[in-house]
Amino acid sequence: MAFTKVDGMLFKKMVMNGAINLKNHHQEIDELNVFPVPDGDTGINMQMTVMSGVREMNNCESSSIVEIGKVLSRGALMGARGNSGVILSQFFRGIYIGLTNLKDNEINVEEFIDCLVSGYQVAYKAVMEPVEGTILTVVREAAEYVNANRNSIETIEQLLDMYLAQAKISLKNTPNLLKVLKDAGVVDSGGAGFVKIVEGMVLAVAGVMLESNDVQKTEAKAQTTILDADIEFGYCTEFILDLNKPEEFMESDLKTPLSLLGDSLVVVRDENICKVHVHTNNPGRVLNIAQKSGEFMNLKIENMRLQHSQLLAKEPAKERKLIGLVSVCFGDGISQTLKDLGVDYIIEGGQTMNPSTEAFVKAIKEVNADNVVIIPNNSNVIMSAQQAAKLCDNVNVQVLRAKTIAQGYAAMVAYSSLVVFNQNANIDEVVEEMKTAISHVKSGEITYSIRDTELNGIKIETDDYMGILDGDIVVSTKDRMDAAHELITKSLDDESVIVTIFYGNDVTEDEVSELEEYCTNLNDDIDVEIVAGKQDIYSYIIAIE
Repeated sequence: MAFTKVDGMLFKKMVMNGAINLKNHHQEIDELNVFPVPDGDTGINMQMTVMSGVREMNNCESSSIVEIGKVLSRGALMGARGNSGVILSQFFRGIYIGLTNLKDNEINVEEFIDCLVSGYQVAYKAVMEPVEGTILTVVREAAEYVNANRNSIETIEQLLDMYLAQAKISLKNTPNLLKVLKDAGVVDSGGAGFVKIVEGMVLAVAGVMLESNDVQKTEAKAQTTILDADIEFGYCTEFILDLNKPEEFMESDLKTPLSLLGDSLVVVRDENICKVHVHTNNPGRVLNIAQKSGEFMNLKIENMRLQHSQLLAKEPAKERKLIGLVSVCFGDGISQTLKDLGVDYIIEGGQTMNPSTEAFVKAIKEVNADNVVIIPNNSNVIMSAQQAAKLCDNVNVQVLRAKTIAQGYAAMVAYSSLVVFNQNANIDEVVEEMKTAISHVKSGEITYSIRDTELNGIKIETDDYMGILDGDIVVSTKDRMDAAHELITKSLDDESVIVTIFYGNDVTEDEVSELEEYCTNLNDDIDVEIVAGKQDIYSYIIAIE
């Protein structure tokens, strides 16, 4: 069947199928990380972004394609993680803006093309300095191609096939536009993730609906962290079904639709009985879907947010502050160090898990301050923080461009010193002092390689220890201490006065003592501070000031 128009229900199916296709392939997208470090997360960032939008979309009872596009856009924005996730959320926002021009409750070929053009235009506007050879190029060139050929496109199938074909061509060409991709021998990961979404949409229009390969999660995490977790899905919903047609029933009949409505999903079948557990914001939708497969033998729905509020009710209300600080970091020792320097709220993540826009919004509200400074400590977190700042109208939010833990640490040392000597310092003075500190620090990291590659003339083999200085790999070797020595040697100069070493969980105290001695042997005027950062993946994080 050839479609000349898309209504709200088909639009839902297309977006859901695209989200599931990305979810099923997110690991291979993660592996396209330019640096061979074990923290590639573009795939999971993008799939969590689009899944956040899909959940809101599925909770929308309206059949209006405009309303569906609106809640999809809002959900994707609040769930946006990492640079590619933010750009993807803005693409969906552009689609929604295009939908607002509709006269009818469906979209024809011409209008669909206009929406795709709007999608790439809004995505570009969200980036301060757009870089070609990224997801931006893929969404732009695909939209420009179908726009240029609109007179020859008669059906939705033709449109999406042409759009997908050009997106794949653009993706394949990204290494020719961005040298770092060519050096690493990969295509852009964000663009690759976007292609997976479009592939799923094409399949949906062809009547092929995908099933999620990874929908089952344990409920232990949600149960054990209820006291301090951000409860994304508020209703713990459990029930047992007496199946209507057990011979025809498959667990995927419930797993696939319910996975899009929440998390902590468990579906277990025993002959004609099926037990289901899920955390969701819309238990009514869950029950409606389940009842199609059988009759309820028992049922329990608990409001976890209410329980959470009751547990915290005894806590006194926070007094509103003039200036509050929010920082993103990983490692218990690093977190505690930043708190000791004055950080009010820690968002766990950064290198291995980029926090969402919604996580930043929550943090800004929790700090309860007139002015909030966000210290991202990761270049892939800055855009989400900036999006959150735009959503908090009653707070003056400033986002520091701290791209590493070392920069964030230096900024907090400067903040701590400033408020000691000038407790009346205003927000502009504080931010300026922190920016100055960031500009004067060098960032060093030691981690391991997950694949063979060559970058900047340095040959890297799997399981090598790499030294990274201000974002560039400067050494790769089989011995961790050799890598650390080389990194320190390249980092120190005559103006260096302080070296702060955060050592990770895989480092012994004897090893870090030896590294401290190495620093003082290079320059006996250097002050060396040692902190048990207790971080994973990065053996050493080093700030040189």
